[in-house]
Amino acid sequence: MSYFRSRRRFLQASSFAFGSGALTAIPSSQTSAATSDSAASKAAPEDVTRQLARYLVSADWNSIPSDARDEAVRSVFNWVGCCLGGAREPATDRAISALQEFSGNPQATILGRQEKFDILHAALLNGITSHALDYDDTHLETIIHPAGPVASAILSLGERQRISGQEFQQAFVLGVEVECRIGKAVYSLHYDRGFHITGTTGVFGAAAAAGKLLGLNEQQMVWALGIAATQSAGLKEMFGTMCKPFHPGSAAQNGLKAALLAARNFTSSERSLEAPEGFAFTYSDAVDFSQITDGLGVTFEVSKNTYKPFACGIVTHPIIDGCIQLRNEQSLTDTDIENVSLRVNPLVLSLTGKTAPQTGLEAKFSIYHASAAAIIRGAAGPLEFTDAVVQDPAIIRLRNRVSATVDESVSEAEAFVTITLNDGRMFEKHIEHAIGSLERPMTREALEQKFMGQAVVALPEQQLENVMALCWDIESLADINELTGATVPA
Repeated sequence: MSYFRSRRRFLQASSFAFGSGALTAIPSSQTSAATSDSAASKAAPEDVTRQLARYLVSADWNSIPSDARDEAVRSVFNWVGCCLGGAREPATDRAISALQEFSGNPQATILGRQEKFDILHAALLNGITSHALDYDDTHLETIIHPAGPVASAILSLGERQRISGQEFQQAFVLGVEVECRIGKAVYSLHYDRGFHITGTTGVFGAAAAAGKLLGLNEQQMVWALGIAATQSAGLKEMFGTMCKPFHPGSAAQNGLKAALLAARNFTSSERSLEAPEGFAFTYSDAVDFSQITDGLGVTFEVSKNTYKPFACGIVTHPIIDGCIQLRNEQSLTDTDIENVSLRVNPLVLSLTGKTAPQTGLEAKFSIYHASAAAIIRGAAGPLEFTDAVVQDPAIIRLRNRVSATVDESVSEAEAFVTITLNDGRMFEKHIEHAIGSLERPMTREALEQKFMGQAVVALPEQQLENVMALCWDIESLADINELTGATVPA
C-alpha cells in the first residue's frame, strides 16, 4: 500500500511541467482535454454539504466501531505529547508574546504553559504547539495532520462548557472524518497546486467537531461548514517557517469560530463544498465527491492515522529509517563515509529538497540534513532539528556528500539508500514502508517513549506520568478538564 495516492494525474493534467528547475507553460492544445474533464466534473451532486451535515448531527457514540475509538485514543495521546513538546518552542513563545495583550477573558489553557487565553486564541495556540516540532500524526493517504486542528478547537471549547471524555472523543472522531474525507475528495491536485492541506481541510474538521459539541442542528451544521470553507487557507510555500504550525492553529481557531457563529444562525452558502465556485472546484482540478459520501458512518478515517517516529516531513521517513538501519548494522561513523546516494520518489525532492538549510525549521524539509543527522546521531527526533545541529561542521560535511536521484518507479512510501565507504565498500538498504506507517505501526511503548522524550521540556516526569494515564483513560473522564488541568506547570 502506498503512503499517498499516485500523483500521475497531476503530471498529466497540470498546465505546467517541471524540468531543470524551471516552470514551463505547456501549450493550451495539450491542456484542452484536462480542461474539458474539469468542466465536466462540475456536474456535482446537489447536496454533498447537506449530506455531511446530516450525518454529523445524527451520529452517535455507539455507531463508532471499537477500532476507530482505539485509534482516536492513540491520536489524542500523541497530540497531547506533541503540544507539550512544542510548548516552549520559539514559534509558541513569539505567538503568545504577540497575541496575549489582544486576548479576551482568560478562559482556556495552553497545554504545558501557565498562560490562559480566550477560547479562540487558545485554539490557535494549541494548534501551533501541536505542529511546532512537525512530530504530529499523519493521515498518509492525504498527508493531513488530523489531530491538531480538531483537538485544539474542542479542547478549548471544553473549558467553556462541560464536556465528558467520551463526548470529546466522539467529536474528535467526527472532525477527523470530515477533514480527511474532504481532503481525499480534492487530493492530490489540491496539494500539488501549493495548498497545505492540513490548513485547508483542518478548518472543516474543527468546525464539525465543535458544531457537534455545541449541538448544532442540520441547518446550522450546513452553515458551519460553509463558514469554515470561506476561511480555508494554508500554503506549502510556508514550509520551513513558523507559518507551517500556524496553519493547523489557524484552522482550529477558524473552525471553532465557524461553529460558534453558526450556533447563532450566522448564514453561509448551503453548497459550500460542491458548488461550481465552492471549495472543491476552486481548490482542485480533480474532484471526487464519492470520497466524502461513500461509506459515511461505516468506515472511519481515524483508523488509518499514523504517528511520526521522526520530527520532520513525512516523506523523509523512509530515508531516515534506511540510514539509521545501515548505521547501526555496519557500525558506521561519518568519517568512514565517502558518499550517501538516495533514490526517491519525485515528491521527496519537491517537498524536502533544501540542500543547505540554515535553521532547524528549514532542516525539517531537507533530506540532505535528515540523512546526515540520522547517520551521525542515530536519531531524527526534535534534538536533531535544532539550529545548533544544523550548523554542526560534521553534519554539514556529511550533508554535502549526500546526493539524491529522482525515480518515478519509486513509490512515495519507499526509498533506496546506498552508503559508499572510503575503502570502496558499499552498503544498500531498501525501505518499502518506514517505521510509523500503517504497515509498521508504532507500539504503545514507542508512543510513550516519544511522549516522554519531547514533553519533558514542559513538565516534570512525575506529572507527565499522570498526564499519560489520563490520556489513555480519556473515554472515562467525567470532564475533559481533568486532562487539560493536569498539563499546567506547577
